[in-house]
Amino acid sequence: MKKPSLIVAAVLAAMATSAAVAATATSTFQVLITVTKACSVTAGTASNIDFGSQLSSATALSASSNISVTCSKSTPYNIGLLPASTAATGTSGAGFMSPVVAGPDTIAYQLRSVSATGPIWGNTATPTAVGNGVAGTGTGAAQSIPVFATVASVNVTPGDYRDTVTVQVNY
Repeated sequence: MKKPSLIVAAVLAAMATSAAVAATATSTFQVLITVTKACSVTAGTASNIDFGSQLSSATALSASSNISVTCSKSTPYNIGLLPASTAATGTSGAGFMSPVVAGPDTIAYQLRSVSATGPIWGNTATPTAVGNGVAGTGTGAAQSIPVFATVASVNVTPGDYRDTVTVQVNY
């Protein structure tokens, strides 16, 4: 009966030897992503500021609309507005509407933030400074930003007048 115990001893010795020889090696790797900041702006016809039909004797008019800005979460941004037909300074948010059918008159207007009597909204905003623009911080969702326009007087030749404003979001 010594043979079976000799076999058992040999098997146990082989197992002990292979357990002593077994080893583990490890390494690591990373899962990576870079999320870049981004902003978009939506204006278009839904954002038009329309003073409607007015008599040529109308004064002290105001109207408003909204633009939509969507920026990545926690991304600071500054918005500048630039009328196509700018007044003398060019940066003050002051512009003028020209007649759709050629004519001699124009209608001056002023862009403002907060309210019709609020701060002038111009185009000196940069990615790092608000200037005479409007500042915000992105949420990842669309944010509605009100824009106000004022007209002092419409004592001009009757007709349709318009101007185009460029919205620039700096981030």
